[in-house]
Amino acid sequence: MKAQTIGIIGGGQLGRMLAMAAARLNLTIIILEPQADCPAAQVANEQITAAYDDPEALAELARRCDIVTYEFENVPVSAAQALERSVPVYPPSKALEVAQDRLTEKRFLNSCGIETAHFHAVDSQQELEAALADFGGKGVLKTCRMGYDGKGQRVFRSTDDSPAGAYEALGSVPLILESFVPFEREISIIAARAKDGTIRCYDPAENVHRNGILHTSTLPANIPAETAATARAAAEKLLAALDYVGVIGMEFFAMADGTLIANEIAPRVHNSGHWTEAACVISQFEQHMRAVAGLGLGDPDRHSDCVMTNLIGDDILALPQWLATKDVLVHLYGKTEARRGRKMGHVTELKSRKTSSQG
Repeated sequence: MKAQTIGIIGGGQLGRMLAMAAARLNLTIIILEPQADCPAAQVANEQITAAYDDPEALAELARRCDIVTYEFENVPVSAAQALERSVPVYPPSKALEVAQDRLTEKRFLNSCGIETAHFHAVDSQQELEAALADFGGKGVLKTCRMGYDGKGQRVFRSTDDSPAGAYEALGSVPLILESFVPFEREISIIAARAKDGTIRCYDPAENVHRNGILHTSTLPANIPAETAATARAAAEKLLAALDYVGVIGMEFFAMADGTLIANEIAPRVHNSGHWTEAACVISQFEQHMRAVAGLGLGDPDRHSDCVMTNLIGDDILALPQWLATKDVLVHLYGKTEARRGRKMGHVTELKSRKTSSQG
């Protein structure tokens, strides 16, 4: 069987793990990434070293690949659209358009019947102050575009937090103010959709963040079965509305009454799904490559309970202890310098054979 060639835009750790999964499926991988010797290129077949929107590089990628995908949601939409004129791009550029703007994302989720926090568009200091007044002086102010792992945000916890200068401090760019959500816990679900519309969902994970960065994902999440079913139903609605192909990550706030408020979507494999490579036969990375290559989706069932922990910055110094711990899968990202807030790898500790979600 002739090996398909898959192009991946982006050369970080997600691209690295996609390339590793692709190799097991006899898929050839070409990375488009401006940084030489990036984590993904260390395990891929080839790298095109150029900017993500370089016209010549994109033309070369389209010429040499059967399919193109991407590992992060800030790929220029224009680049994805240019590629779509000559090669299939999965997920489609529409998913990038929705995910790259938080205001667009919230409105799209609502149009799918998926509840989000209340929000206001903010395009001036005056609009910010009016929006805060509507939310009782509380809320989370975010840039509509860019920003991740807690960047590009400001939290207003009470009327004592003055909004003076906040619009300018965040760059005088389009912003969104989201109301506070009194959630009990944060969860996420990883789902995949094939070209024929088949959808498979992994079990929801319970997530803990530190300084705006994911710290741990635990399976099973401490939620009722009905809540898990609601998360799956929301993912299915979203994937169908986008005519999606590939894996998506969807984050929720779980409320005390078992209902869910959608927080964010990520049109790619997701940090909170890294546990799947240790606790499932088919990881999210293999599932994504199966979807985009048309190989048929695998069973997302997990065989074990587990906890995935990110190794961020100096957390990498604990590597010897993790390596010496039983039932732990260690995955390092090929980065040579540990910096504050930088994801260096992750570990997944298997706890026991699978149990059901607890209410």
